[in-house]
Amino acid sequence: MATPNFHITNTTKTSLPDFNFPKIKEEILGKKYELSVIIISKKEIHKLNKEYRDIDKPTDILSFPLSDNFGEIYINPEMTKLEAKKFDRSYENFFAFLFIHGLVHLKGFDHSSTMENVEAKFRKKFHI
Repeated sequence: MATPNFHITNTTKTSLPDFNFPKIKEEILGKKYELSVIIISKKEIHKLNKEYRDIDKPTDILSFPLSDNFGEIYINPEMTKLEAKKFDRSYENFFAFLFIHGLVHLKGFDHSSTMENVEAKFRKKFHI
């Protein structure tokens, strides 16, 4: 799935939820923000988490703001499925929740009640 300023690359065999990811991205980050989303294996996200966050375990999502108008989000479907069960959510719903979470990080928010309020506004708008 690629549109101007939005690219998604799935390097796994996992199918992705059927959401309008470009529309959600545009709503949160704007039309001009260029975003690459890469779906990667548990092994690869573990490696990135260790290298960039010094956390020696896999995670479900990583966001990297590379400039004011360009960023990358890495998502691991296997960890996403595990985390979805912990929160009693479907894989599809939790995947979209994580996507919004990553976008809000790229918008400049850190974990806080303010960030949660911003995420809640977008989750409500997109029925997630």
